[in-house]
Amino acid sequence: MKFATVQVNGENKIVMSDKNESKFLLLHEAAKRIGDPSLSLPATLLECIQEGESFIEKANKLFQSADDASLFIAEADFEWQAPIPRPAKNIFCVGKNYAEHAIELGSEADIPQHIMLFSKAPTTVIGHKTAIPNHQGVTDELDYEGELAIVIGQSGRAIKQEEALDYVFGYTIINDVTARDMQAKHKQFLLGKSLDGSCPMGPFIVHKSVIDDPNHLQIETKVNGEIRQQSNTKQFIFPVEEIISVISKGMTLEPGDIIATGTPAGVGKGFNPPKFLQSGDSVEITVEKIGTLVNSIE
Repeated sequence: MKFATVQVNGENKIVMSDKNESKFLLLHEAAKRIGDPSLSLPATLLECIQEGESFIEKANKLFQSADDASLFIAEADFEWQAPIPRPAKNIFCVGKNYAEHAIELGSEADIPQHIMLFSKAPTTVIGHKTAIPNHQGVTDELDYEGELAIVIGQSGRAIKQEEALDYVFGYTIINDVTARDMQAKHKQFLLGKSLDGSCPMGPFIVHKSVIDDPNHLQIETKVNGEIRQQSNTKQFIFPVEEIISVISKGMTLEPGDIIATGTPAGVGKGFNPPKFLQSGDSVEITVEKIGTLVNSIE
């Protein structure tokens, strides 16, 4: 099951796609057509996630019952939004979660012994096929980072690793766009990671039932068609279960919280000379079983 937020005639709509992404069901329109009050849905995908598994049951029934072609929409007739266009909190981000990435930005001494965390502001979030601002005059070193992201599905604190996946709603893709020069200048991550439009997300949130093991997914990033990053989440230093458990030790995770799991080696800064993003560049990030997130630089 794949869920997305799209814009039709200026209005955000929740759609559900089949596994081949060949058709997109307008969920609210389907619920109205069927007319069963028990299948009514909240207004936003974030609120649907907050409903928990009852939302998944409703969505399945709606998809199975929708036999009217007018309830489906073609990609040509909408604009993509981020699945959660405005997260309720900053996005949790794991730093240096692939050993080769830690080494390319430093040395083996930079491989972390404990999970590194930073965050990106909600105003960073944009959708699939939306232009990333180039922020000329602010940064000269705009970089890409393709990542698997976790979407939390139920509240929890002090979550045990063996129970962590029970708290997941699903998974999406983000591009953790980074101003490397701002990172260096300010000696911290927040400003360099939180430029407006620096967190493309989507196209979908894929329900966890589709993904048997989030720690075994192929991930690839292309810039202008050139493969820059190619790895597998089995290379995580800290797997998904540990990430969730550590973050939740003294902090409550809530439905709709988003956790980016880190990026593989191959970022622009890791090349000699560096290959930073330029206006007109296209970035494509593909994660197995989720899809491909595509954005260009403004």
